[in-house]
Amino acid sequence: MDQATYLSRAALMFLSRREGLKDVATEVPALRRIARRFIAGESLEEAVAAVKELNARGLTVSFDHLNEAVRDDAETHDEVLEYLRLLARIDQVGVRGNVSLKLTQCGLLFDPALALANAREVVAEARRRDTFVRVDMEHSAVTQATLDVVRALHREFGERHVGAVLQSYLYRTEADARALCAEGIRIRLCKGAYLEGPEVAFQQKKDVDDNFVRTMRVLLDSGLYHGIATHDERMVEETLAYAHERGLPRGAFEFQMLYGIRRDLQERLAGEGWPVRVYVPYGKHWYPYFMRRLAERPANVWFVMKNLVKG
Repeated sequence: MDQATYLSRAALMFLSRREGLKDVATEVPALRRIARRFIAGESLEEAVAAVKELNARGLTVSFDHLNEAVRDDAETHDEVLEYLRLLARIDQVGVRGNVSLKLTQCGLLFDPALALANAREVVAEARRRDTFVRVDMEHSAVTQATLDVVRALHREFGERHVGAVLQSYLYRTEADARALCAEGIRIRLCKGAYLEGPEVAFQQKKDVDDNFVRTMRVLLDSGLYHGIATHDERMVEETLAYAHERGLPRGAFEFQMLYGIRRDLQERLAGEGWPVRVYVPYGKHWYPYFMRRLAERPANVWFVMKNLVKG
């Protein structure tokens, strides 16, 4: 990436971590309206309403209650309770979806044992309801700890109830994919939304894309049901071409995309018979997630600024 893009992304990622700005931003009505392009609402019921619309268009979902970098035992307990309510509501309403969970909202940054215990409670409830928990991947400082927790949960609950996420901008990802597939762990492959340094991550888009394609092929060759998460049409076409080459049926894997991004592509693929799952975030702690969406494409900042001026 060029220096201007890198600096823009770096600035937005820095702002995403400023607690004071987070508190101010979430109280600005115009910014909250703009954020709704990417966030399904602040309450569970708003998210359920959005998901019903997605289901009606032939799309499945993965709910994500937004919160991260939690550093308080009581707050992690609240997150577990929210996920138990979420799993119950999915059953009650009958929407087609599962859940995604960040380990830093379970306490990973201050107590890895607590994070495992909290995540275990959520996955145990998912197994009871015969559904699935995707353990999200965050910044590279917690990659290994996250995979350690996923492996522990997988040993207890198995492929049907828990899976991992890998990011193609990390050097280690292809090797991680081979190891996880050998262990029978389902994977969501994405490019990655955090800003990482050259000691751990590819810096050029071409290298990230090439690693995405290599890793995608590992996943499709594994015989497991994986998620190929991308809005990049070239990556979609590479995936479709490899699936055709390998003679894979449409139900062998699914495409995954983010709520509010490339709706046209979501519906086109679903209309062609490919399974498509939409990642649906909701909750009051939407600011860091929203800023990462802007950082992925800094040109979106101008869209935000114009709408803020309009009020």
